[in-house]
Amino acid sequence: MLKRQNPSTPEHRRDLAADGGVLSMSHNDSRSFFSLSQLVLSAGRIKPSPALKHSKITYFEVEIVDVQSKKQICIVDKVPPASTLLDVKHKFHKACPQWYPSRVGLQLEHNGPFLKDSVSIQSLAVSSIVTLYFTDLGQQVGWTTFFLTEYTGPLLIYLLFYIRLSSIYDQVESRKSFRHPVVHLACFCHCLHYIRHLLETLFVHKFSEGHTPLKNMIKGCAFYWGFTSWIAYYINHPRYTPPSFGHKQVSYAALAFLMCEAGNHFINVALAHQTNSGNRTCFPSPTYNPFTWLFLLVSCPNYTYEAGSWISFTVMTQTLPVGIFAFLMVIQMSLWAQKKHKLYLKRFYPEVRRKAAMIPIIF
Repeated sequence: MLKRQNPSTPEHRRDLAADGGVLSMSHNDSRSFFSLSQLVLSAGRIKPSPALKHSKITYFEVEIVDVQSKKQICIVDKVPPASTLLDVKHKFHKACPQWYPSRVGLQLEHNGPFLKDSVSIQSLAVSSIVTLYFTDLGQQVGWTTFFLTEYTGPLLIYLLFYIRLSSIYDQVESRKSFRHPVVHLACFCHCLHYIRHLLETLFVHKFSEGHTPLKNMIKGCAFYWGFTSWIAYYINHPRYTPPSFGHKQVSYAALAFLMCEAGNHFINVALAHQTNSGNRTCFPSPTYNPFTWLFLLVSCPNYTYEAGSWISFTVMTQTLPVGIFAFLMVIQMSLWAQKKHKLYLKRFYPEVRRKAAMIPIIF
């Protein structure tokens, strides 16, 4: 006979407690899962951690070799690919302080041309080691210093002869002699010429950071200063005689001189404006200024005007030293014009092919 189980027995209470614990634990797990889901949804999309990028930079070694002895001077290591030749020169100067960057000439080949400072090392490299040949260019000076020294000398030297120092001319003869007006006019024109050069050097021309050997400045100063002394001695001499055709010759020559000086200035301003604006893709074109219309006939009108100034000064003063100086200047500037004209032909052939270099038709 079966007996009914008493619900109040301890075993039955333990089973109910166990069932209630299971239900309670299931309810708590549901609430925890719901809270975790809300947190994930509010946080948004889980972003993966960024992967670390490992960049590998290839450095170059630059071997500096003496061009004459073929012996290695030093090795400049850890040179980045983006470095220029100027950066290598600075590092070379740190290793060898006696050679500062401006006097260091570097060549890729033994008899090759000197490389520009703006050349990148990566463009020269064939392997990880770049060999460059070193040449000592000697003591260097900047272009601004070069031209200021070259043009300041003639300005001061001419004024010393103009005031007729007692150490140069006889004072008794200087007091008795009458100065012709062309002497004063020649002093004005000569000073105007070199003052224009000095002002353009400071405010118009934009020189590169390059340098030139000191010996070139010495040769240029010897040429300009020596001829200025010779010219000024004759024109300011107490026995100087005025031009043969008198006032007309002086007036017309002085007018031509002033026009050539003005033309030279406006041409230099036009060339400087083209350089500063970065427009080097076309040949300089004439503007509304009539002095720039010479661009239609020649490729180097600044040399044309410079030659015209000295020829006019020769006619105005009618002296042999000025004539010799003008003749030499015309030859030198024609050589410079021919060299620049060839560069223009390579860059602007359609625009320059029918132009002369300096003097229309003749050159």
